[in-house]
Amino acid sequence: MPSPLDAALPASAEIEALLTASVGARTTIERVEPLHHPWVLRAHLAETSGLPDTVVVKCRRPEGYGLRSAEELTRCEHAALAFIADDLRLDLAPGLHAASPDSRLLVLEDLYPRTELAALLHRDGHTAALDAELTAFASSLGELAAASAGRAALFNARRTALGTGADRLDDWEHAYAGLWRNGLARAAAFGVPLPAAAERDLETAVAELADPGPFLALTNGDPESHNYLTGPSGGGKLIDFEGAGFRHALTAATSFTVPGPDWLGVSGPEQVEAFRRALARTVPEAEDDQRVGFGLTSASMVWVMTRTGRLNTLDTRSPGDDSRTQMVTLLESGARTAEAHRVLPHLAAWCRSTATLLRHRWPDTDIDTAASYTWRER
Repeated sequence: MPSPLDAALPASAEIEALLTASVGARTTIERVEPLHHPWVLRAHLAETSGLPDTVVVKCRRPEGYGLRSAEELTRCEHAALAFIADDLRLDLAPGLHAASPDSRLLVLEDLYPRTELAALLHRDGHTAALDAELTAFASSLGELAAASAGRAALFNARRTALGTGADRLDDWEHAYAGLWRNGLARAAAFGVPLPAAAERDLETAVAELADPGPFLALTNGDPESHNYLTGPSGGGKLIDFEGAGFRHALTAATSFTVPGPDWLGVSGPEQVEAFRRALARTVPEAEDDQRVGFGLTSASMVWVMTRTGRLNTLDTRSPGDDSRTQMVTLLESGARTAEAHRVLPHLAAWCRSTATLLRHRWPDTDIDTAASYTWRER
């Protein structure tokens, strides 16, 4: 029996009609192949009419995630890619060849043979060459933030024109979206409640993200290395703008300070500096050590508290499960970030003490976690 997703996938004729209307000349598809997600396809073109031999077709997902419906995810990516190419004039993301009026189908530049940076890190480890790619990734994130700072109204106008309601344009929390509150409650239930002083630190961090000031800029919403494609000749590109929105720019640098879902450990002082240099081109406040340190630590700590909501789940997992070690590393890296910038000391102390408790409660996690970009087997 066909799945709902199968029914939602476009026929070749629908993609051909969309491209033909876009380029003004008949375009014929020779074949279509699925890619890493069932709603992402590669179309091979027989008659290109000036287009490349292949394009990528991104279809509406069967359901939404986070704060956004499936419809809003594609509308947002549509708006973001047009905004980056036409308003910011940046070559940092895949080009948009065509889009259906309701954004259900997006036809994008095919970035092959570029490869996910995360896949290369997983395969080869943290080599000098890949460290340079990480730095290029960070620079790209910073360049996007620098070019977009102060231009939220223009981006939101594009979203509104595509059907986004005015009540859906406040993106400052995005993936954090209040989930840090769950982390706060789950930590208490786990037996490691935040002391009042640490909770005040957390509230201060949240307030910083809620009022970014000059740091309000566009991020793709998931600034992890699997969303950066790179190749042997360079020219890396950022991908996946379904979660794009204007929020505190330094939320885009947290993947270099605290581990995301794929990593046991990260170590990215060079990457943070590359991001900061790029951002400072248009945001002079990025030269201020104190402001950057506080913003970066705030973003990192809110992410830590968001992931802390998993404590009870991890407690039921078997010894040796990587996700347990990742939690310890997450807490310790958050504390290191705060200590390096001499901010949020009470929250940093709570992270340290909780990590110590976990190392005793989960003896399999009592190991050296200082290695850079260590992959987590999931």
